[in-house]
Amino acid sequence: MIIRLLALSLLGWMLGFVWFAIFLPQPLDGRRTDAIVVLTGGAGRIDRGIALLEDKAAKRMLISGVDRAVRPSELAVEYKTPESLFTCCITLGREAIDTRSNAIETARWLERRDYKTVRLITTDWHMRRAALELRQTLPGGVAIFYDAVPSRPSLTMLAREYNKYLLRRAAALIGI
Repeated sequence: MIIRLLALSLLGWMLGFVWFAIFLPQPLDGRRTDAIVVLTGGAGRIDRGIALLEDKAAKRMLISGVDRAVRPSELAVEYKTPESLFTCCITLGREAIDTRSNAIETARWLERRDYKTVRLITTDWHMRRAALELRQTLPGGVAIFYDAVPSRPSLTMLAREYNKYLLRRAAALIGI
């Protein structure tokens, strides 16, 4: 009986992992939202956010998880963006150190501005867990649109992220 239960659990994990790996979230179309939130940590994320902001896809953008030593002028030079865009429309969030604190920082930022729609930008393999954390933190009435940056994750990275996702889902079920 115990072996059957373990085999069924393993089968469930494997089927879930196949779903997780094959159906990674995709980039979003150019629809307009109140805000853009970019989670630092992966290639192409900030580039995507800046391009959308320049195309007027949102009013403002939060880059969550920026190191305290980084200055807006340095980012403007690195991403070949006018510094005036950073002055008017981009907030550098410096409180977050992980995905959960990204969600807390984002929720506070959105609540202060009373935004009702947000485009979440992160890497495709990271989107499900980031969105889960954000949904748990945001007040009701805020719509989240997922805008995944495509990548080529290794099988190991996908398995690690899938396990983190499952642990966060389980923690959410018991209220942690």
